[in-house]
Amino acid sequence: MRPVSVWQWSPWGLLLCLLCSSCLGSPSPSTDPEKRAGSQGLRFRLAGFPRKPYEGRVEIQRAGEWGTICDDDFTLQAAHVLCRELGFTEATGWTHSAKYGPGTGRIWLDNLSCSGTEQSVTECASRGWGNSDCTHDEDAGVICKDQRLPGFSDSNVIEVEHHLQVEEVRIRPAVGWGRRPLPVTEGLVEVRLPDGWSQVCDKGWSAHNSHVVCGMLGFPSEKRVNAAFYRLLAQRQQHSFGLHGVACMGTEAHLSLCSLEFYRANDTARCPGGGPAVVSCVPGPLYAASSGQKKQQQSKPQGEARVRLKSGAHPGEGRVEVLKASTWGTVCDRKWDLHAASVVCRELGFGSAREALSGARMGQGMGAIHLSEVRCSGQELSLWKCPHKNITAEDCSHSQDAGVRCNLPYTGAETRIRLSGGRSQHEGRVEVQIGGPGSLRWGLICGDDWGTLEAMVACRQLGLGYANHGLQETWYWDSGNITEVVMSGVRCTGTELSLDQCAHHGTHTTCKRTGTRFTAGVICSETASDLLLHSALVQETAYIEDRPLHMLYCAAEENCLASSARSANWPYGHRRLLRFSSQIHNLGRADFRPKAGRHSWVWHECHGHYHSMDIFTHYDILTPNGTKVAEGHKASFCLEDTECQEDVSKRYECANFGEQGITVGCWDLYRHDIDCQWIDITDVKPGNYILQIVINPNFEVAESDFTNNAMKCNCKYDGHRIWVHNCHIGDAFSEEANRRFERYPGQTSNQII
Repeated sequence: MRPVSVWQWSPWGLLLCLLCSSCLGSPSPSTDPEKRAGSQGLRFRLAGFPRKPYEGRVEIQRAGEWGTICDDDFTLQAAHVLCRELGFTEATGWTHSAKYGPGTGRIWLDNLSCSGTEQSVTECASRGWGNSDCTHDEDAGVICKDQRLPGFSDSNVIEVEHHLQVEEVRIRPAVGWGRRPLPVTEGLVEVRLPDGWSQVCDKGWSAHNSHVVCGMLGFPSEKRVNAAFYRLLAQRQQHSFGLHGVACMGTEAHLSLCSLEFYRANDTARCPGGGPAVVSCVPGPLYAASSGQKKQQQSKPQGEARVRLKSGAHPGEGRVEVLKASTWGTVCDRKWDLHAASVVCRELGFGSAREALSGARMGQGMGAIHLSEVRCSGQELSLWKCPHKNITAEDCSHSQDAGVRCNLPYTGAETRIRLSGGRSQHEGRVEVQIGGPGSLRWGLICGDDWGTLEAMVACRQLGLGYANHGLQETWYWDSGNITEVVMSGVRCTGTELSLDQCAHHGTHTTCKRTGTRFTAGVICSETASDLLLHSALVQETAYIEDRPLHMLYCAAEENCLASSARSANWPYGHRRLLRFSSQIHNLGRADFRPKAGRHSWVWHECHGHYHSMDIFTHYDILTPNGTKVAEGHKASFCLEDTECQEDVSKRYECANFGEQGITVGCWDLYRHDIDCQWIDITDVKPGNYILQIVINPNFEVAESDFTNNAMKCNCKYDGHRIWVHNCHIGDAFSEEANRRFERYPGQTSNQII
C-alpha cells in the first residue's frame, strides 16, 4: 500500500492547493456531474400547438422524465440559453402562461435566472431541479431565430412527432365550393396532417367539438346542422378520414388540446357506419355573411359593451379594457392565460384567442386598473363572470396591461387590394379590384381628400397594420400597367375593415385632379404612436388671467386670441384668458413625429422657435348642446420629451434646431404660463359650459387610437370666476355617463379663481 502524505490530508495543505490552482488560472472542478459535462444527461424539445419548428413550449428530459419550465422570472436571456440548447443561434422572444398549451409531468425548473451568456441551462440560477410552486398553466415557451448553430450536434434535441399534431383546421362546403360568399360558416371539418387534408369521423362528435373548431376559425359560437342532409350527401361522395375519437371540453383554444385519436396507416375500414364531421358556425356582428344574419343579430337586445380592445394593429387584437362604475380601465396580466383571452375574444364576436399577451404588448393604458388574477374556465359568456381580484393602483402598474390576439374568420378582403411601385411591401400606390365574376379588373383610387383615416383602412385591409402616411400624390412611384382610376370620393371613419365599406362615389369616378400622378398611396407600419392628455393636470392648473394687450402682441401674431381682439384698442385694455397646463403622453408603440420634415418647419421670430405642425391642439368652450362659444389653438411650439418614465431615455429636444417628437413612454409638458396655452374667453357670457381639448385634431399624424384624443371638463363661469371639474378623456366613461355629462354640467366643485 502506498503511504499517504500529510500534505494530502492537511486542511492547510488543501487550502494552499486551492489557492495555487486559483493563481495558475485553472478552475476548481465542479462536483455537479451535469455542470461538469454541460447539458449531458439532459434532452430538450419544443412541443405544443400551434407552432413552427423554431418555437414552442420548452420541455426537458431529466432522469428519463420529461417536464417543463415555469414562467416565473423567465426572461429573454433565459430564452437565449435554451434556444442554443436546441441548436438555434438566439431567441427572438418568449411566451408565458402556457401559450403553446399546458404540458404534463414534472415542472423541472422555476424562477430560472440566466444572464444569457451561459453555455448550459444548468449554469443558470433556479430553485433547483423539480422544486416548483407552479402549475402547467404557467409553462414557458420560446421563439428562436430560425437560424441553426453551425456544427451543432443535435443528439440531445428530440423532434416532437408531428404526425400527432393537428396543424390547421378548415371548413369545406359540401356543395358549391369556391362559389360561396366569404366567410364560409358551414361545412365539413377538415384537418391538415403531414400527409395532407383529411376529414374527421363524426362518431362521438359533440357540440363541444364544434365550439372549439368554430373558435379556431374566428367564430364566437356554433349552431346545430341538418345532419340528415349531410348524411345523404356523404353517401354520394368519397372521403379520406384521418382523425376520429375527438373529445373536447369546449374550452380549448385549439383542437390539438383536445383528446384525439388518429387512424393508423394500416386501418383499412375507417369510420364504418359514420360520416364526415360537420359544423355550422355563427359569425360575430362584424362578419355576418348575409343580411338575414345581420337582422337576426341586430334584433337581439344588446346592452352597452363592458369589454373592448384598444391600440391593436389588426382587427381582433389589442389591450383589454373593461367598464366598471361607468369608467373604462385595464386588466393586470397576472395569471392572464388563453382561457381568459378566449372569453374576451368570443364576447367581442371573434373566435378563440391565438395569444394571451402580457407586459403591455399592446401599449400602456392610462387611468384605472380594474381587474387582476382573472381565472376563467373558458365557458363564461363574459370576462366579468370569471373569478377575479379587484385591485388598487399599488398592486399592479400599466406596464402589466393584458392584451389579446383573437382568431378571425377568413374574408378574402386582402385579395381585393394591393400596393404597387413602393420601395417595400409596406408602401406604394393603392390598387383595388372591382367588378363581378368574369369582369374583375384592377384600378387606382383618386387622391382627392385621401388622408390618414382612409390610409388606416387600406393598411388594415392589406394586413399591414397602421398607416404612417396617406398620400394624395404618388408620381414618384411607378404605376406599372395600371392607369385606370376605378374609385373616387373615398371617405372613411377609420374603423372599417375594408375600403369597400367606406363611403365613395358609385360606378362613375369624379376626380378634381386627373392622371396617375394624383392617385392614392400609403405607407404602412406595424406600430404607431398614441397620444393621451393628462386630464387631471388640466383640472388642477386651470385659472383665469386678465392679461394686458401690450403683452399679447406675439400671441396675436400667432392667431391665439379671439377674432374680437383685432378691433380692440391696442395697446390699451386686456383680454380674459382661461389658462391651464397640458401634459401630452405618448402611450403607443412608436414615437410621435411631426408629419412635415425639418425643411418645411416654420421659424417664428417672436417666440424664437420652429413650428413643426400647423395645428397641434384645439381648445374650445362649448355649450352643453355642443355650440362653440370660444376657441383657441396651438401650433406645436416644439414637440419634445419634457419628462420620461424611469426606464426611458429622452430622444427629442428642440434646442438648436433639434429633432422634434415625443418618445414612447415620455410626455411633452406645456405649462400654463406660456403663450397660447389658453382660451380667450373675453366674449363668453356667464353660464355652464364644456371645456374641450383635442390633440392632433386634423389627423395629421397617424395614431393607433384616435378615440382617446379628446378631453372634456365641466365648467361653470359666473363672469368673474370659473369652476373646472370632472375632466376626463373622451372615451374614459361609458356612453351613458358621457350623455349625462353633456346634458347636466355639474354645479359644484373646488372653486378656481
